[in-house]
Amino acid sequence: MAIIDLVSWSPQGNDTIYAYRFPETNLSTYTQLIVQESQEAVLFTKGQIAGKFGPGKHTLNTENVPILRNLYGLPFGGKNPFTAEIWFVNKIQAYNIDWEIDRMDIHDPDYNAGIPLVASGRYGLKITDAERFLINIVGTKYQFDQDDLTDHFYGEFSTKTKSTLLQYMLNHGIGLKKISAHLDIISENLNQAMNPFWENLGFNLTKFYITGIEVDSSTEVGERVLDAISRQSAQSIGGYTWQQEQAFGVANNAIDGFSNSNSGILGAVIATNMMGGMSGGNMMQPQYNQPNFSGNQAATQGAPPQNPQFRDVYCSNCSKKFSNSHKFCPFCGDSYDPCPKCGTDNDKNAKRCVSCGTTLQMEGSNCINCNSPLIAGSAFCGNCGQQQSSNNCTRCGTGLNPSVKFCPKCGQKR
Repeated sequence: MAIIDLVSWSPQGNDTIYAYRFPETNLSTYTQLIVQESQEAVLFTKGQIAGKFGPGKHTLNTENVPILRNLYGLPFGGKNPFTAEIWFVNKIQAYNIDWEIDRMDIHDPDYNAGIPLVASGRYGLKITDAERFLINIVGTKYQFDQDDLTDHFYGEFSTKTKSTLLQYMLNHGIGLKKISAHLDIISENLNQAMNPFWENLGFNLTKFYITGIEVDSSTEVGERVLDAISRQSAQSIGGYTWQQEQAFGVANNAIDGFSNSNSGILGAVIATNMMGGMSGGNMMQPQYNQPNFSGNQAATQGAPPQNPQFRDVYCSNCSKKFSNSHKFCPFCGDSYDPCPKCGTDNDKNAKRCVSCGTTLQMEGSNCINCNSPLIAGSAFCGNCGQQQSSNNCTRCGTGLNPSVKFCPKCGQKR
């Protein structure tokens, strides 16, 4: 078998190869070893490390590798053959190792529900101890690249990443809506948690980044969560509530059903009745009895009008029935925000009552004391109790000239 006279390694391609074993093992004391910059060569023979070589040109004789005399009894000088493995270790600092973590479940504080999450990012490693790296990791492989590194340590990597990430989110009360603002801090915490593990294997974890934390859309649960989030966002942007959306759906189904049976006019009439009629401002009135309150119609937001007639209302959040004497729904804890005219519970961001259509929020009208938004017709602030200026209409909130006796917008008498 031929004796190898020259040993060297030049990495090819774009992949980061951390270690490469020269394929031939028949060497001699005349063999020349060339180690390039950013490389380190380690010589193994008979299961032992015989020597380590930095950048430069080296001759593998008994002067450079004294242990050859003990292992093989090689004399000094002459061309003496021996068998050994030469590993080249790449000590370039790599930043482009991608990682992904599969499903991790967390109770999200923003949505008050369990949400499956996935995370991904990128990290960089640099070999600082070639001997420790080769003994602990490489084994019988002929080369070790960044994909091998990710696969080899996926279990340890996944466990530490999930644990650190979820603990940070739970301890700080951070939900999916705000998590992107904390990626830098979480990345630093993960770097500190992972570095001791890599140091024990001969690496230095130079960089660690989280590039994204998202809902796991690959599962049925994740798909339902994303659909619910999408619907909630559409309702918030469109200014309508869950009850209104359901009423529209029922009405459309009724119209479509009767249209297919050649009774389109009858279907439209029934759908209109289901929505509570379109006249007199009573748009989309729910098909359940809501209380009507007597007394002062300019009641403050979040509390029933004066002298209320105690009756049952339906929660705008969970649709369960409870007494209007409560300030919060006893089933889901959502605040009771009654319409000042009819007492129907509305979403706190609703601009009009879902039952009678009364304006609930006056755009641009705020308390003169605490700057809280005022509901239509407010004479007093629902937040601090401050009496509002008499120059505003008590019905629609329009600013009035001191000389006028009726509101030019709604006709309310001062």
